Amino acid sequence: MYRIIRKEILNPQVKLLEIEAPYIAHKAEPGQFIILRVDREGERVPFTIADFDREKGTVTIIFQEVGATTQKLGQLQEGDKIEDFCGPLGVASHFDGVKKAAVIGGGLGTAIAYPQAKKLHGMGVSVDVIAGFRNKDIIILEKEMAAVSDRLIITTDDGSNGTKGFVSDILKKLLDEGAAYDVVIAIGPPIMMKVVCDITRPYGIKTIVSLNPIMVDGTGMCGGCRVTVGGQIKFACVDGPDFDGHEVDFTELMRRLSMYKDSEERHKCRLEGVLNG
Repeated sequence: MYRIIRKEILNPQVKLLEIEAPYIAHKAEPGQFIILRVDREGERVPFTIADFDREKGTVTIIFQEVGATTQKLGQLQEGDKIEDFCGPLGVASHFDGVKKAAVIGGGLGTAIAYPQAKKLHGMGVSVDVIAGFRNKDIIILEKEMAAVSDRLIITTDDGSNGTKGFVSDILKKLLDEGAAYDVVIAIGPPIMMKVVCDITRPYGIKTIVSLNPIMVDGTGMCGGCRVTVGGQIKFACVDGPDFDGHEVDFTELMRRLSMYKDSEERHKCRLEGVLNG
């Protein structure tokens, strides 16, 4: 079993857990993920590795409480243990030859974008981080992102943090002003990633996205996480989750992600309210 050594509430819905998992921490890299079970009766759920510390032997995950498993996970406290914690899974991100990058996070996607920015910054790459949230009350990882970027721009849908607009608006403005990026990394809702890719395509800028299709086993056997990339079927758990955003069929991805929406909305949680996933 895997012990929780730190718990932090980032906003009312989003929590951070630092978990003792030395073997995973030893091999983990940005872009990879783990699959956990809270207890023996629990479902298998994937979580992107938000951070890791090889010396302490810990792995950090950040999640939003939206379903039965994440609500149960959110109730655990420091010192509690998780039944299964498997990883690292997926293909690690690679940034060979990059000198200047834009790392874009939308909402909770910022937790996934953060380790990418941290890796690039540690390589000596000039990093601009653009993070977008609905409002200032749900902003997460601001200090952490500032520490791993040369320039941090946080924007909100309502302008409550001073800058109003979408992350795609900020990116377009920077590109129009002459920002020359070797790579743009976009992580967040599929529609956000699609818009970012539409913006970078005319500039010929390599754009990497991290995909989160339905996933069950994390080994490519179930086929649930299949996506179409460059006209070919890929599996996010073993071929990704990073892909060339200009080749992703986002229309298919968004359609598949919405397949169980009606069932989710009808499913009443015994804890409170409605399950959204």
